[in-house]
Amino acid sequence: MDFFGEVLQKEALVQQVSLLKKQNKKIVFTNGCFDILHPGHTSYLAEARSLGDILVVGMDSDQSVHQLKGPERPIQNEKARSKTLSALRSVDFICIYDNGDPEPLIRAVQPDILVKGGDWAISQIKGADFVQSYGGEVRSLQFISGHSTTDIVQKILRSPSS
Repeated sequence: MDFFGEVLQKEALVQQVSLLKKQNKKIVFTNGCFDILHPGHTSYLAEARSLGDILVVGMDSDQSVHQLKGPERPIQNEKARSKTLSALRSVDFICIYDNGDPEPLIRAVQPDILVKGGDWAISQIKGADFVQSYGGEVRSLQFISGHSTTDIVQKILRSPSS
C-alpha cells in the first residue's frame, strides 16, 4: 500500500490515518516549510519514513512561511513545495497548515512517532508533550550540516550575477 505523496485536507487526512491505524500501521509525523528541497530534507524524510509504515508531512502554508522566515520567503509557493514533496517515495501524505503551528494537526493525526530534524531539541518540538502523553515517541533525527535552505539562499545572494 503506497500512497506516494497525496496532498490532503486535514479532515481527509484524519479519516485516512484512522483507517490505517485500524490496520495497525505505524504513523510517523513531521512538519516544516520545505522551501528549497535539499539533501538534508531528503535524508531526514527517508529516515523518518523508515521509523514506521506511513509518513505524514505537515507543510507550512505560504502565509506561515512568511510569518516564520521573513518577508522574502517562501521562495516557492505552497503548490510548488507540496508538488516537490509529493514526488518523494518516502512521503505518503502532505497536509498544509496555517499559523506556523503544527500542533492542531499533530493533535488531529495522533501519530505514533513525531520527528523533527536534528537541529531541534525534543523540548523544542511542538506537539512533543501531547504525543508523549499517550505513549507516543518523539525523536530528533540526524542533522546533516551544510544543508539548509537559509544557507542556500545566502550562497545565492553572495554569488555574483552572470
